[in-house]
Amino acid sequence: MPRTPRVNRLRFYDCKTAPSPRRVRIFVAEKGIDIETVQVDLGSGEQFAHEFREINPDCVVPALQLDDGSCLSEVIAICHYLEAQQPDPSLLGASDEERARILMWNVKVEQQGLLAVADAFRNAAKGLKNHAATGPVSYVQIPELAERGRERVAQFFARMDEQLSNNEFIAGDRFSIADITALVAVDFAARIKLSMPEDAAHLRSWYESVSIRPSAAA
Repeated sequence: MPRTPRVNRLRFYDCKTAPSPRRVRIFVAEKGIDIETVQVDLGSGEQFAHEFREINPDCVVPALQLDDGSCLSEVIAICHYLEAQQPDPSLLGASDEERARILMWNVKVEQQGLLAVADAFRNAAKGLKNHAATGPVSYVQIPELAERGRERVAQFFARMDEQLSNNEFIAGDRFSIADITALVAVDFAARIKLSMPEDAAHLRSWYESVSIRPSAAA
């Protein structure tokens, strides 16, 4: 039985309930990489403890500690590193043009979808009264941003349905990090009762196909 590849000596700082580290978990699962994982309890504020600030001063997950003790944060940076270490299967594109297209759509999904859901969630959740933005600085909630976020999510669903009317996956004919980000955005939206429209047939068909991939359970 083939061994699961292990990329150097890495340590992944995760939180099973948070959407951003889930993107990395799905990426890792698609690659079939074995990485040591440490859970950070965001609910209890463990991300603000001195020990974790030493790892990531921004007090957010995910973070990836490399074998020399240095750390990478930000999902796209971590995934770039993992793609370079374990190229197959490619999730960031095999050619310059494909990489550019995938990164373009990944940013669109982040900005129009994931960040919109985050605004809707973080500016309304009772437990985040003084933490409307991630990180060590306290920000009060702005109800108007929550409402705008909900409106933006509706536009995001329409935009993705249009894109998927002519493409098997978000960025073309290859499953990529853009699909991972979109899957997480759709699931995150569902947590705050923002569901895909019934008439978004292309988006729903895409969701059915990507959500049954084994990596989606990561």
